[in-house]
This record gives sequence, C-alpha cells and structure tokens, in this order.
Amino acid sequence: MRRSFAAAAAIVVSIAIAAAACATPAKEAAAAAAPDFAITDLEGKTLSLASYRGKVLVLNFWATWCPPCRREIPDFIEAYRELQGEGLEILGVSVDEMTAGALRDWARRTGINYPVALATPEIVRAYEPGDYIPATIVVDRKGFIRHRQSSLMDKATLVRLFRQY
Repeated sequence: MRRSFAAAAAIVVSIAIAAAACATPAKEAAAAAAPDFAITDLEGKTLSLASYRGKVLVLNFWATWCPPCRREIPDFIEAYRELQGEGLEILGVSVDEMTAGALRDWARRTGINYPVALATPEIVRAYEPGDYIPATIVVDRKGFIRHRQSSLMDKATLVRLFRQY
C-alpha cells in the first residue's frame, strides 16, 4: 500500500513538473498609472507628475540618517549629471523630520544636483513606498510605474532602468 501511494505521488509530482516546464511564461503585469502629485521642492518650485511627462522619473524616498540612502546618493548625482539631457529626472523625497532649510543645507553640502522635497502624507499615500528606505520608484516617459525597489540602488541599475523605460 505504501509503495503504491509513493509511486502515485511520484507520478503526480512528475506530471506537475512537466506541465510547469511546458507552460507558456506569464506575461509581465500591466504597469499602473502613476498617481499625480504636487510637491514643493527645497528651492520653492512646485513639481507635479505632469512636469515630468516625456521623461523617466525616479522617485527616491530616503533620509539623511539612513546609511544605504547616503551610499546611493553619489550614484544618483553621477547618473543625473550624465543623463539629465537624455530625459532622466530624479526627485529625492526625504522622509526626514527636519526643516526644509536644514535639509536644503545638508543637500547642498552633499552636492545633490537633483530636486529634493520633504515628503508629504499625500505623496507617501499615493506612491506607497513601503516601510523601508531607500525606496525607489521608476515612472516611465508615459507616466506608468515600471519598477519599485526597497533597497540601495546603484548607478548601473539606475542607468539600466532609465534605458529600459
């Protein structure tokens, strides 16, 4: 009886493996439209999703006290310097609990060359970056969310995603 059960189980498992190997691959899930937003950057400029239409927007949720966030900033600075002319836009959305002036001073000392804004409850609700930072969301040129990552993003990955979308 045990041998019959074991043989039957082995056959079922074999059939399941064969069926999975022959199945057509799942198609990539359709991209979701990025929610509109309005946020004021540290220079006082109001930014919205519409202001980035036709460009690849990298929304990076981060904080000054976060070691991985601080490690990825030089790569973001370099990528922005090299690719802004080709349509790369980065918006650093800081979740720090500090004044805009203090954050602006920190960003200038660090050499950040892309817009930075303090996070608002509205943009956090709209984009749902998750519980961990850094969290990076890539919006393609047509306004669709194409990639989410809740970990450090290096320059090579940033450039690859920019070229892809």
